[in-house]
Amino acid sequence: MPANATTTKLQTLLFAVTLLLPVLPAYATDNVQMHTFHSINLEAASKAAWAAVQACRKLGYSVAVAVVDRGGNLQALLRDRYAGPHSVETATRKAWTANSFRQNTNDLAAMLQEGKIPRQVQHNPGALLVGGGLLIEIRGEIIGGIGVSGAPPGESELDSIDGACAQAGINAVKDDLELAE
Repeated sequence: MPANATTTKLQTLLFAVTLLLPVLPAYATDNVQMHTFHSINLEAASKAAWAAVQACRKLGYSVAVAVVDRGGNLQALLRDRYAGPHSVETATRKAWTANSFRQNTNDLAAMLQEGKIPRQVQHNPGALLVGGGLLIEIRGEIIGGIGVSGAPPGESELDSIDGACAQAGINAVKDDLELAE
């Protein structure tokens, strides 16, 4: 092989390596085999569910409350004595939907009504796009979802009574979760 051909191949190889060098560290960090994340535990989920039930009781409503962890797994479920039989599944689906879509269900319902998300989204198995499902987020990280069902809807999905009770549940554990490590 002539010297010019060898030099040209060497130059091409060096040029290719030079192009790849900035990418290699990024590839190495993107190829992580394990991830660390936080998720709501049983104790905090139970405390949040009970606080949500109590908040709705104060308003005169009997509800069901479900709390799911970051993976969408049910951690706590409470059904007040006079809550309708449908409210258990509805609360669970609201909590799961908020967590799964990483969006409060009242916001999803509004986006659906405004045509900002495809109508097919509402037919996703398990999804329920009505107010009352909230994300549980601590220090910018989603750690679960809470859903409440059984109170009347309010004037709109954005001001649902279920959602207000769910927020009371989150507020009951927020400080504990903020301090936890």
